[in-house]
Amino acid sequence: MAYFEDPISDATFTYESGPLSYTDFPHTDEPVFILGEQYSVLYDLAEIRDDVTSRLWFTYRRGFPNIGGTGPSCDTGWGCMLRCGQMMLAQALVNRHLGRGWRWHSSSSKDERYRRILEMFMDKKSSYFSIHQIASMGVSEGKTVGQWFGPNTVAQVLKKLVVYDEWSSLAVHVAMDNSVIMDDIKCLCKCKHGDDLGKCSIRQGSKRHQAGQRRQDRDYISFTTSSDTSSSALNSPPEHSPRSVDLGTWKPLLLFIPLRLGLTDTNVVYVESLKKCLSLKQSIGMIGGKPNHAHWFIGYMGDELVYLDPHTTQMVVEADDINISDESYHCQYSSRMKILDLDPSIALGFYCSTEADFEDLCGDLRQFVTNRQTSAMFELHKERPLHWPPYEPYTLKATANPKGTIYIFIIPSHRQRDIVFALSVRLSVRPSVHLEPYLGSALGDFIETWYEYIYG
Repeated sequence: MAYFEDPISDATFTYESGPLSYTDFPHTDEPVFILGEQYSVLYDLAEIRDDVTSRLWFTYRRGFPNIGGTGPSCDTGWGCMLRCGQMMLAQALVNRHLGRGWRWHSSSSKDERYRRILEMFMDKKSSYFSIHQIASMGVSEGKTVGQWFGPNTVAQVLKKLVVYDEWSSLAVHVAMDNSVIMDDIKCLCKCKHGDDLGKCSIRQGSKRHQAGQRRQDRDYISFTTSSDTSSSALNSPPEHSPRSVDLGTWKPLLLFIPLRLGLTDTNVVYVESLKKCLSLKQSIGMIGGKPNHAHWFIGYMGDELVYLDPHTTQMVVEADDINISDESYHCQYSSRMKILDLDPSIALGFYCSTEADFEDLCGDLRQFVTNRQTSAMFELHKERPLHWPPYEPYTLKATANPKGTIYIFIIPSHRQRDIVFALSVRLSVRPSVHLEPYLGSALGDFIETWYEYIYG
């Protein structure tokens, strides 16, 4: 079953029809699953509400700084899938730094780890995973700022942005062609930050083929970041963790599996497999939706999916280094919809903090999902198919430079006069500052220099 996102990806172009309304969970014997946790409405209703309210809820915002300086200052009508991607990534970060059992309360904003996670999603260009960064990075996926994203697109963009977050040290893998390759993921999670990925024993293939693959990568920009810290500091483990994670042997994994569950409607044969995926302890839900709406699905009850809805517009939160007003980032009630009303274009999400977690996930997927001969949603393989190209993890290699300079080396795919330019930009930035906001001006200088050299 091939994956196609574009034919009805306009189903994720969104509108806001009015204030959201919620209905509580009905009293039923049906179990409720929320991000892999099983509850009973009859006995655990308060716990269900607490779990739902503790999820980070990102919605449309208005009044934020213009994206790109002259772009939109509100994402109403186009940003719902971006917000859903934020919610799924935020859950992975909560699992990473606070643990799945963490619960939000009125004093949570005093928790440094929680505040640090929330600050990453503030609506400003300097935040790692802001609407500004996601929309701007979408250009590398062929999306203009203000254009809707499909589930696969937002997964690809988040994969590129996560490499800047040294504190979390996540490894993000986006499955392709409905296939999860275990060796690829182990290669990604076991290669230390900054390592030569060519040393990975799983990554095979001729140098000629690998060079050809790099030339075809439209995002292939190599650059070295500078700071006053040593390279060992850049590679050090995060300060906070809910449990021991040995980053020397395994980087915590965020796995996206983009899928299409039918041509125009979700095929009923995938329903049980989908529910099983949402019940696994590694689940961080799925992103997708229904016509004109995208949602973050956090679980299910019976034949209904449970989700958080980004389709309400709130004013931007002006955050500083001391106080964050976080009430608007949590929703008291979830929403529900019939599984068969789901648009077939989705992306499943899983978080594995250790290699053992990943092995358990693969075992469960093999037993309950991929071995269903007539209705397997996707395939699980140990190795890459022989006709596939070598695996090329998306990474950012960073080294220290005491001069406080960012060097950007751009190698054109069609080199005129066989020239390679090295462009340096003087900056005074903290090591933790996201470099993306500075790259636009640097690339602008490069284009001007290139033009003058060729035509001047």
